[in-house]
Amino acid sequence: MLSSLLIWIDNTILTTVFETLTDPDDGLGASPAQLQWSTGSYTLVFATLMFAVGALGDRFGHRTMLTAGLVVFAGSSLWAAYAGDAGQLIAARAVMGVGSALILPSSMAVLMWTFTGPARATAVAISSASSGIGIAAGPLLSGVLLDHFWWGSVFLINIPIVVLALIGTFALIPNFRSPTPRPLDVPGLLLSVSGLAALAYGLIRAGQVASWTPAEVWGPIIAGLVLLAAFVRVELRRRQPSFDPRLLAQRMFGGGNAALGLLLFAMTAASFYGAFYLQGARGFSPLEAGLAFSPAAFGSIVGAPLGVRLARRWSLRAVSSTALTTAALAMGSLMFFGLHTPLVFNEIMYLVQGVSIGMVIGPVTGALMNTLPLERAGAGSAVTNTVRQTGSLLGIAVGGTIMSIAYQRAVDGSLGGYSAAVRDRARISAEQARHVASEIHRPALARAADDAFISAMHLSAFCTMAIALTGAVLLMIALRPARTTPAEPEEVAQDPVMSDR
Repeated sequence: MLSSLLIWIDNTILTTVFETLTDPDDGLGASPAQLQWSTGSYTLVFATLMFAVGALGDRFGHRTMLTAGLVVFAGSSLWAAYAGDAGQLIAARAVMGVGSALILPSSMAVLMWTFTGPARATAVAISSASSGIGIAAGPLLSGVLLDHFWWGSVFLINIPIVVLALIGTFALIPNFRSPTPRPLDVPGLLLSVSGLAALAYGLIRAGQVASWTPAEVWGPIIAGLVLLAAFVRVELRRRQPSFDPRLLAQRMFGGGNAALGLLLFAMTAASFYGAFYLQGARGFSPLEAGLAFSPAAFGSIVGAPLGVRLARRWSLRAVSSTALTTAALAMGSLMFFGLHTPLVFNEIMYLVQGVSIGMVIGPVTGALMNTLPLERAGAGSAVTNTVRQTGSLLGIAVGGTIMSIAYQRAVDGSLGGYSAAVRDRARISAEQARHVASEIHRPALARAADDAFISAMHLSAFCTMAIALTGAVLLMIALRPARTTPAEPEEVAQDPVMSDR
């Protein structure tokens, strides 16, 4: 749980620091593409290494992988804290992705080995609640630190958490490992990393050039899709694949993971532009923005155990698909928000969104993992987390690109009376437009940038809602009850969380 807390604190802290990082004086003067890559490099490495870590954990022990991940995470946090430019920050974040990839599948596998039956679903829900605590703590800690220290201080909070987690790991966790270890899949690892990297680069590049037609955009996208197709083909031919695509062919495991991947896609995209909405367009301080986000975090803490309890009273399918639909509508409600929307409506929206997402992720994850044999816990956890992080990566790339293109097209009509240098800076992002407006004492330019940002946010909110609603439909299909046979053990059907498989 400390490991999960660590990862989620770090994710939400970075989101709160985005606005500061764009400042050329107090931050790094980062562009939107660099901000996308500061998150995308982390998520890319995180997503593509996890299935290899699952195999390594099955062979060498999940505690060994967890310990190594904590050490790597601490070292890369120090690097990120003292990064001198955006390039160094991106590189440090990529190494942090290595640490997270070592941590998350290992911690999930430990849960799978430790608990069985209904207790396992409860344990996964409690672990998901700890991530909610991280989501709540991250923005608040970030706001306090940014009010008193430089932006890099937000990464130093990881160090004491790592120390506590290492002490607990050595004192309490046995070194679980599979009795039938699988070989490391080097070809699959190389194909997945290169494929996702090319795909993400093409999608982010589209936002930089504000077009989908240049060869530098569609070329990497096509290359990435081809490499990922080759990756799937290679894995299907392996006798013992580290990432087993056949698991995704199972209706519940595959459909459920696809739905969770789409939910993470929508969540990441929404959080990306949500941070700029509160701190940039609305002018909140980092601490005020953290407090504004807090209802979503506290809602997720409540939602995870609530979802498990409600699923046992009714069914996982009814509870989780309804909750995901509600989360989608909450994300879509940003289409009606503007520069002067009363803050109470933001708080209600974030609370509903947090509770709904918590009711989906915890119970559904527990049910998906219960479909796998114990000896495949590491591999199954890796598949689940790889799909989620791929969804997050695409959410950053696609969501950020949609925002960039929509913003540039919306602001272009207001830049006619300015010099070429001012127009170029103003088209990069609303943050850059506000900075140049302050420099040349033209508040009208800042107002035009704010209006263009709100217009782009409305389009992005519609897109994230559509993605999340698609996930809800997939979840309803995936969790459709299987036909029972007279020979089926009666006790399996007693727990709705278990029986939905």
